[in-house]
Amino acid sequence: MSNPSLLILPGDGIGPEVMAEVRRIIDWFGARRGIAFDVSEDLVGGCAYDKHGTPLHDDTMARAQEVDAVLLGAVGGPKYDSLDFSVKPERGLLRLRKEMDLYANLRPAQCFDALADFSSLKRDVVAGLDIMIVRELTSGIYFGEPRGIIREGNERVGINTQRYTESEIARVARSAFELARKRSNRVCSMEKANVMESGVLWREVVTEVHQAEYADVELSHMYADAGAMQLTRWPKQFDVIVTDNLFGDLLSDLAAMLTGSLGMLPSASLGAPMANGRPKALYEPVHGSAPDIAGKALANPIACILSFAMALRYSFDLGEEAARVERAVEKVLADGVRTADLMGPEGGTPVSTSAMGDAILAALDASL
Repeated sequence: MSNPSLLILPGDGIGPEVMAEVRRIIDWFGARRGIAFDVSEDLVGGCAYDKHGTPLHDDTMARAQEVDAVLLGAVGGPKYDSLDFSVKPERGLLRLRKEMDLYANLRPAQCFDALADFSSLKRDVVAGLDIMIVRELTSGIYFGEPRGIIREGNERVGINTQRYTESEIARVARSAFELARKRSNRVCSMEKANVMESGVLWREVVTEVHQAEYADVELSHMYADAGAMQLTRWPKQFDVIVTDNLFGDLLSDLAAMLTGSLGMLPSASLGAPMANGRPKALYEPVHGSAPDIAGKALANPIACILSFAMALRYSFDLGEEAARVERAVEKVLADGVRTADLMGPEGGTPVSTSAMGDAILAALDASL
């Protein structure tokens, strides 16, 4: 039986630096746990444009379709701001999501106790926070047609179309309900059914899927703007939130900041099962390429390491090993190990990217 396969796409900016620490974690699993992966590496984003004139080469896209999971660092940077929209680094990531049909984006918002004071909200509001936002990722207003900028009379008009089919809504709803069954068995669906026909259909289809297949899961509905308000009022009222592409983009970034640091959070984008039963999957940290600190050993690798933990859980059915990584991160933070972005008012000396990796590896060794 062959080893599970991983395609690593470090990307731009701090992507290669944080991914180097993930490679060390992967090697640790092979050496200390007997869990080996077939790892290959390629280019995406600006670095791919520099070499190939495109943010994602066709050969790389083909490899992404063949492996068990893709792990991506970050893409983009000011160097590429003047490029045509069609070849900007971000188009490489969008192509991966679209052609792999990664329709369910899982964005956890978990507040580690050691970082509860980093949130702009009070400690008692965010301490122990552990919610999951499931964002539909391959349809909606980011992909709907018609779109573009046209001229009407003497002025320009920007057009984007919000479009969803029943099947697109139903499959992401099923992903949310399945996740809820493994958590606290609660789903809140968010849309704008009061002003948008796509929201009316969204609410109807989610309700139909719930009644037909997941009546054991508690389902509630909320308008997305009210959901944003409730996330900042008392976020622990939620467990799994399922929503569309646009609202999911906004709400997941809002939820990320509840935890105190955008640089701490992983994500997973999942698609339909492959022949081996595993879902097509891409894992990436929520943070960007941070070109201002690239090459300075200042980057925090935790979000990328936790993205690998999500791969262990959702692509390789290694939930216990995923939890081992998560506990190691929690232990390191509790011990006061910090990269520069995690320095609080208590002061201290921040560690480098690789030193944070050293600390997490030491915690993993201690877990054996």
